[in-house]
Amino acid sequence: MSQEAGRRRQEIVRAPVRGTQSFVGVMTAVWKRPSLAGLEIAWRWLVGVVVLWVSGVVLGSYGTGVKVDLAALQNLSAFQPVAAIASVHAVIGVLLGYTAPLLRWLVPTAIVLWFVVAAVGRTIVLRRLDGALQARRFAMLVLGTLRAGLLAVVWGIWFWGVGVAVRVSITGPASRGAEPSIVLFCAMLIVGSLALYVLWGAVSWPFYLAPVLAMQLGLGPGGALKTAFRSGPVRGKLIEINMVMNIVRIALIVLAMVFSASPLPFSSVETQTFLNCWWGGVGLVYLGMSDYFHVVRSAAYLSLWRAYNFSDSGRSRGA
Repeated sequence: MSQEAGRRRQEIVRAPVRGTQSFVGVMTAVWKRPSLAGLEIAWRWLVGVVVLWVSGVVLGSYGTGVKVDLAALQNLSAFQPVAAIASVHAVIGVLLGYTAPLLRWLVPTAIVLWFVVAAVGRTIVLRRLDGALQARRFAMLVLGTLRAGLLAVVWGIWFWGVGVAVRVSITGPASRGAEPSIVLFCAMLIVGSLALYVLWGAVSWPFYLAPVLAMQLGLGPGGALKTAFRSGPVRGKLIEINMVMNIVRIALIVLAMVFSASPLPFSSVETQTFLNCWWGGVGLVYLGMSDYFHVVRSAAYLSLWRAYNFSDSGRSRGA
């Protein structure tokens, strides 16, 4: 490895990191090593492309007889929320009725593929970040599965909350002969989503830190999680970084929405092909930047852990 590459690695994993004070410096150091984000994008997009291609081929041949009321979907209106909900519910019911037998094996297969490739991919990225880290693929697999399970619970709570918001603001008033409230629905959806997002940022940080500790300290999944939860005085700074990462994700989503909407005022002079290419490009840029910040999070956690828990010789300060 060249001296320049070694210097950049030192910038990422050795420089003291005090919460988010040096976060921009970590971002810059990771940006100077594009191979890190490139490897992260490679393994994520590899799985995504394979799953989407297989899903498209199988579902395309399996669902040729599906009859969906496209006219009802095209006529959806926020001013008729009850009819819109009924139309969406009917379409989902038709699609699930045709694809449920297929999804029973396709979804578990895709999930297992993601977990296995993710364990290998994250190991490669972290060892590229710092060659001194140990390969702990089984620990990465278990910890990634646990984090995905926790995320699935959060998504389940979110969908339940959406159902509650629909009943409280739309279907409930409509059943009593009252006027549905789109404003109340949007308010409940936004507040509930932000609350869950903050909760995820506050509780998920050990599951992002544990894989780094497993490779740094040579621990198994249980030991890595235990060490992450017992991170002591650095815990607040780890949560701070996780919260900032969630804010960055929200900012990326907002920017993607703004850029996606920017051509709409000129839609009368633009072709649908151009709009599709534009939206596809915006989506790819969003996914690429999201993957880049995944690497930044790992680099920041590693730097912060070493700055607060390790001396220059690599031994724990508390040892």
